[in-house]
Amino acid sequence: MTDKQILRNFVNGEYVDPVDGGYTDLVDPCTGEVFAQAPLSSERDVDIAMGAAATAFESWRDATPAERQKALLKFADAVESRAADLVDAEVRNTGKPRQLTAEEELPPCVDELRFFAGAARVLEGRSAGEYMAGHTSYVRREPIGVCAQVTPWNYPLMMAIWKIAPALAAGNAVVLKPSDTTPVSTLLLAEIASEFLPAGVFNVVCGDRDTGRSLVAHPTPQLVSITGSTRAGKEVAAAAAPDLKRTHLELGGKAPVVVFDDADLNAAAEAIAVGGYFNAGQDCTAATRVLAGPGVYDDVVAALVEQARQTKTGLPDEEDVLYGPLNNANQLARVSGFVDRLPDHASLGIGGSRVGDRGFFYSPTVVSGVQQQDEIIQDEVFGPVITVQRFTDEDEAVRWANGVEYGLSASVWTTDHGRAMRMTRRLDFGCVWVNTHIPFVSEMPHGGFKHSGHGKDLSVYSLEDYTRVKHVMHNWG
Repeated sequence: MTDKQILRNFVNGEYVDPVDGGYTDLVDPCTGEVFAQAPLSSERDVDIAMGAAATAFESWRDATPAERQKALLKFADAVESRAADLVDAEVRNTGKPRQLTAEEELPPCVDELRFFAGAARVLEGRSAGEYMAGHTSYVRREPIGVCAQVTPWNYPLMMAIWKIAPALAAGNAVVLKPSDTTPVSTLLLAEIASEFLPAGVFNVVCGDRDTGRSLVAHPTPQLVSITGSTRAGKEVAAAAAPDLKRTHLELGGKAPVVVFDDADLNAAAEAIAVGGYFNAGQDCTAATRVLAGPGVYDDVVAALVEQARQTKTGLPDEEDVLYGPLNNANQLARVSGFVDRLPDHASLGIGGSRVGDRGFFYSPTVVSGVQQQDEIIQDEVFGPVITVQRFTDEDEAVRWANGVEYGLSASVWTTDHGRAMRMTRRLDFGCVWVNTHIPFVSEMPHGGFKHSGHGKDLSVYSLEDYTRVKHVMHNWG
């Protein structure tokens, strides 16, 4: 991409200019400098995209599962062959480490497309039966229609795949709005998809919160899906309510990492550092809230400080970099603010400062001595800041782990099988890992409880979320 390129929306199989000609600057988070401009789409732009999607849906819904599978498999192959281009787009827009992006993000994107291509052909329902004399009933699973989707800036490409793959596999059409700071890779993804999908099945409109509000409020979509903050999820739910649109909300998290006295401390510390600092901690499942048992608390703090000391942040092509910059200036200010406002009883073990004077880099940070009601425990920081609390027993660990508004993910570190079984049952989170943190597989669902939202990404559960159930009854007479 050349400097300050003018991006365009992708609607009905081609790039189009915004109707009203509005644009917004895209800032390179590594430098803080403008490198491109993206459309600031209006209600008219959204309406045009919705019209294209509604028209395309009429034919796409009638495609057989085998036909949809074939198209998605070709799409997956193209994503794999264009991996270098997609990585370039993602890195240019986010500042992520290039090698890690290629190794850790692109392969799952390809796998998820292939998974949903196959899942499109194996949707199951109850068998037909006679539940009333002289009548046969059966259930149809049908696509919902046009789906409005909103993706975040922390994983622009991967979250786009998580959204569109099940929706398209189920036979829906999509209008997707990427974050206003990171639309580059999503637009390229739509361009790649256009070779294999009918025009209008997958559309991308760029813009800010007002564009997102227009997307949600538009009468055409029957389902609205967002991955984003809890605040954004609440706004989407409220905007969808007047039309009773279905919502699919994957929102914030505050994952507890419960380390018991019998845990493998070295394995836990290494995994926590990777799970907490990867992508600059900008992950709703990040391992940034550690609860340590009384016998290992001091050792956990020391081990995490040492891990932070060995963790490097830097530019995309620097060697041995685990994470790049925070996404934007507001996020840098937010993360810095949490650390600057630490209460007197908290202890800053390492980090807690901006790195360099260009871009939005923040040092790997460890904070200990924090208490359950502290702001940094209760609110999502979304940055490379790991906190450590000392618990006294299993009941207190559970109470503190569950004692936040979020319910997305958690992990337990112990060699006691019985304790692991008890904890996985008692923890009020949509995903609980044991002696690991953050792995995902296409076959298993991801989604939370409480203020982390509802609905599932990945797995056949996600595919089902993008379908509706219809009862059909035949009278024999």
